[in-house]
Amino acid sequence: MIGELRVLDGSTFMLSRLNGDVDLTPDSPNGLISLDTRFISKWVLTVNGQRLRMLSVNQLQYFHVRIAAVPERATLYLDTNLSVVRSRKLAAGCLEEEVTLVNHCDQPLEAHVRLEIDADFADLSEPRRLIPTERPCVRGVDERNLYFCHRRESFQRLTAITSTAPAEVDSEGFSFVALVPPHEEWSTRITVRPRAIALDGVDIVSDLAGPAVPEFQKLVDLRKWIGDAPVVNSTPEALAKIYQRSLVDLAALRYQPLMLGEGYLIAAGLPWFMTARSRDSIFVALQALPFAPSLAMATLRTLAISQGTGYDDFRDEDPGRMILEFRYGELAAFEERPHSPYYGCVDATPLFVVLLDEYERWTGDHELVRLLEPEVRAALTWIDTCADLMGDGYLWYETRNPHSGLVNQGWKDAPLAISYHDGRLPGFPRTTCELQGYAYDAKRRAARLARLYWDDPEYADRLEREASELKDRFNRDFWIEDGEFYALGLDGERGERIDALASNMGHLLWSGIVPEDRAKKVAGHLMDPKLFSGWGVRTLARGEDRYNPLGLHVGTIWPFDNAIIAWGLRRYGFDREAGRIAKGILDAAEHFDGRLPEAFAGFDRDDTEYPIEYPGACSPHAMSAGTPLLLIRTMLGLEPFGPHLALRPALPAGIGRLEVLNIPGRWGKRDAFARGLLSYEE
Repeated sequence: MIGELRVLDGSTFMLSRLNGDVDLTPDSPNGLISLDTRFISKWVLTVNGQRLRMLSVNQLQYFHVRIAAVPERATLYLDTNLSVVRSRKLAAGCLEEEVTLVNHCDQPLEAHVRLEIDADFADLSEPRRLIPTERPCVRGVDERNLYFCHRRESFQRLTAITSTAPAEVDSEGFSFVALVPPHEEWSTRITVRPRAIALDGVDIVSDLAGPAVPEFQKLVDLRKWIGDAPVVNSTPEALAKIYQRSLVDLAALRYQPLMLGEGYLIAAGLPWFMTARSRDSIFVALQALPFAPSLAMATLRTLAISQGTGYDDFRDEDPGRMILEFRYGELAAFEERPHSPYYGCVDATPLFVVLLDEYERWTGDHELVRLLEPEVRAALTWIDTCADLMGDGYLWYETRNPHSGLVNQGWKDAPLAISYHDGRLPGFPRTTCELQGYAYDAKRRAARLARLYWDDPEYADRLEREASELKDRFNRDFWIEDGEFYALGLDGERGERIDALASNMGHLLWSGIVPEDRAKKVAGHLMDPKLFSGWGVRTLARGEDRYNPLGLHVGTIWPFDNAIIAWGLRRYGFDREAGRIAKGILDAAEHFDGRLPEAFAGFDRDDTEYPIEYPGACSPHAMSAGTPLLLIRTMLGLEPFGPHLALRPALPAGIGRLEVLNIPGRWGKRDAFARGLLSYEE
């Protein structure tokens, strides 16, 4: 995604070259995309037959960018009399691009402007294919409008393009004759309206856009979003700037799903996951609780509404299971993919319970806890029944849809992500260690809710007993004595421990399932150079057979993963280790201009002067945008205790001062301050 220009508004976005053009390439996600459909696949502007050379790009806001350009023939030795400004905005699901020609000479100029346009209506999962499916497309033209329409039975997608300036419109674009007086300008505004027509005739694109306000109010909305969040000040200032970048990226990824009456969810990441994904939404909500608690409420309500109610092998659905994601593209609509919705994840169900408890601890929202009691009980029942494929009390997974279901159903869901030390792939069913930690934590937290708010002490006692038994059983079955670390997982087919050394065990510290006498060993492995690169903890340790520093889940560094690990390290009192991880990730964020990508390479910090972005990483990425927020909480040691906010700061060397003002919660608003050392420890 390096060198791409992007504007976004909720789940609608446009990616282009830096000069503003969109060219269709076999593996490119470029274009105007909404509802998992590409509504514009070609958008090429020429002046007098020449394409444009970008001079500068000004990203005014996430929804507004301005490009300064000149025709290609202009060089260092050949001045141009004409420059072009492209001002592009996304608002309420519509694209507006104003094209302005500026005459720099004292004679009038006549310029022939051409905008080539096409729409292939590709499903978002298809741009990565070498040969996207060809779809029938009807084109329509009138005086100032161009239409592209694709229909397949009841599935209909329409792109409508119009211009304010007179133009000759044909089936492939707009042609203008621009007469520009001396030292003056000519301009036209071109508007693109993507439409997705439902069976009842309702256009659902606008319903899934960002905050539904006019374009001129979007800046006001952004300022309100930032103004409602706590203020962060720091020495050095870089941390505060990273925090601001995170708030803006989270604002950019907000959208309202059809099922949610009010409030916003966060799309998982641009470009491949511009929809809510349960796991991502839960982690972002946890990261943002001290800063934007409304995200947690919206996430919990949405997941409760979409919780599984029956058995569906195609969608991997069970009663009580939480959705993974919902897609709106053609492949999902005609069940060529199971994402309408798809339930193929194991971790979201226990994490839903964890989030509800954490949300109540911060906000004191007892009403939501009582309202969601049936959904929590259903989730816990799913953990004990449908997820226990081996009958041994663990969460296992195996897709019931071998054609298009996910092979791995934890957060490391790449096909080769789960392997033995020697590279062998385990059989099915399989499970990973962190899933048991999530289940343990969910039962303990649900026990608290049952005792305090559901008036069911017997249920609470049972959950606490089951959690204790799970902890004992887990520490017997997952611990590898020879290496003194937790196995990545269990192989249900072979009955063996999956003995790879991986970052997953860092999540065990966060969940609290690790006994105190083993926590030091876990922390030691996490900070060993095999796992810790200097920038962060790798997903898979160097020395494992499948280790690849540029492999998605087999050696890259994921910012959100590291934030959870740091949170867990602080829980067990490993303050220095948590600080090293926090500082490494924040240092990496500085190199990425404050915006952490989805993942970056696992190369040793001593071997590279800067972190290297994983090819194809989502950016902005919701869980990565939330990472600095959780790291701030972790460094300050912020924890809610009844009506009080506790503070236990431990700043890493290099951060001299950190303050967070107006932290919202059941206590009203509170401030937190901490001081550290600016000089690095030797």
